[in-house]
Amino acid sequence: MDKILLIIKREYLTRVRKKTFIILTLLAPALMAAMVAVTVFITQLESDQLRYILVKDSSNKFEESLKDNKSIKFTFAKNTNVESIKKVFSDGNYYALLIIPEDPENENIELISENQSDINTKMYISSRIEEKIRSDKLKELGIEVETIDAINPNVHIRTIKIKADGSEELSSTEAALAIGYISAFLIYMFIFIYGAMVMRGVIEEKTNRVVEILISSVKPFQLMMGKILGIALVALTQFLLWVVLGFIIISITQTIVGVDSVPNNQLTEQVMQEGSLPQEIQNINNDNKVLNDVLESVMNLPIALIIFSFIFYFIGGYLIYASLFAGIGGAVDNEADTQQFMIPLTIPLIFALMIAQAIIQNPEGPAAFWFSILPLTSPVIMMLRIPYGVPAWEIILSMSVLIVTFIGSTWVAAKIYRIGILIYGKKFSYKDLWKWLRFNG
Repeated sequence: MDKILLIIKREYLTRVRKKTFIILTLLAPALMAAMVAVTVFITQLESDQLRYILVKDSSNKFEESLKDNKSIKFTFAKNTNVESIKKVFSDGNYYALLIIPEDPENENIELISENQSDINTKMYISSRIEEKIRSDKLKELGIEVETIDAINPNVHIRTIKIKADGSEELSSTEAALAIGYISAFLIYMFIFIYGAMVMRGVIEEKTNRVVEILISSVKPFQLMMGKILGIALVALTQFLLWVVLGFIIISITQTIVGVDSVPNNQLTEQVMQEGSLPQEIQNINNDNKVLNDVLESVMNLPIALIIFSFIFYFIGGYLIYASLFAGIGGAVDNEADTQQFMIPLTIPLIFALMIAQAIIQNPEGPAAFWFSILPLTSPVIMMLRIPYGVPAWEIILSMSVLIVTFIGSTWVAAKIYRIGILIYGKKFSYKDLWKWLRFNG
């Protein structure tokens, strides 16, 4: 045990002292925040770009409907000759030419531009034209548009969960989905990143013949376990630092940018009773209620269980895959030779992420149950399910199977590792690996 601890210490300190580890750990949250900020900035910059659109309206009824917004400005051509209008469009600084026929419901509306028209412009034009046609049809039927708007419902469904003691608490499918999917994706990503790190470390030591010196003092199993656990501590250290730095960046950003104020609920309710509150403010107030419900439902989620499960399934999933990756690393001489072994090994993990949408749609179904028990998929699938609520016995069963599988995968990997780690210059097949597993020497 002392030798394993020494190897863990060596692996941990060697990696956390590297400049690349320090730089990546410190810069990753800042780079992520900068990437989000740049994305928002570019999106805002693109949305603020003014596009001039020349309109030929043969029906003469859409001029009032096609209103300018912050990114689109319409100019209506008075000339009735389409060819002359197209020439004006070609000679002018217009983004597109919109040709509306006399009967836009039965004839095609054309949006002509030199480049592919963007989807937002097309959707805005389409919605304004459809709204005008709808309004005209309502008037023909003797129905005022204001009447339809007044009776349009604005429904918000509050989901209530009944607890085991019979009490009720507010829940949110959206919050459970977001937390579950983010947790599952992080586990998927970390297992791949740090599991591959174990494999590359083994291959590097084997290639440099460092392993020959190491196993003169320790057993191959001790070396493998020390490397796996040492890198696991590196992963946890980096993840915790990212969480802390993320909170610091968010706090600083909120302090600098500030938080927009929301309408006072008491004042809003009073004005609504008087019937003088604009529809836009009513919508804002409703959105605030939805946001408050979501925040309350997030607080009602089993946060402690989610955090504990995330750490457990991250460590458990990592240990299983890392041990197998270590076995593969011990059996090959370079990273190029790992592909034939890596693909079958990683298929269950990739498959788990691929079926995430199906699991979210029915988190209590048989597929969700079995894939959350199977150890090669449970780290991802169980994290998807836990925010929705999973019986305690299922979690205990899943965790127990994961632990037993880790012991078995470690045994398998150790059998391969102790033989392959000292063999050089030979390409191995699955048949060779099977012989090593059966070898009792």
